[in-house]
Amino acid sequence: MGAARAALREFEELTGLAPEGITGARPQDDGWSFLLDVTELDRIPATSSVMATYRVDADQEGRILQYERLRRFHRSATDQT
Repeated sequence: MGAARAALREFEELTGLAPEGITGARPQDDGWSFLLDVTELDRIPATSSVMATYRVDADQEGRILQYERLRRFHRSATDQT
């Protein structure tokens, strides 16, 4: 959990985007890979805000090695299955 908290803080410092939460986590060879959801553009009403999911790869201590945006969507959007 410490690595996740550290990665969240560093991600916010690097991008200026405040993560709303971790939607996925998995161990990797030398650390962790996290999926973070962030608000990229606040709108009124909030359901029309633009969200994004980022993959963040971090070492065991939570220092970010790399990150990338995977997708953008409106807050009210649901995944189609």
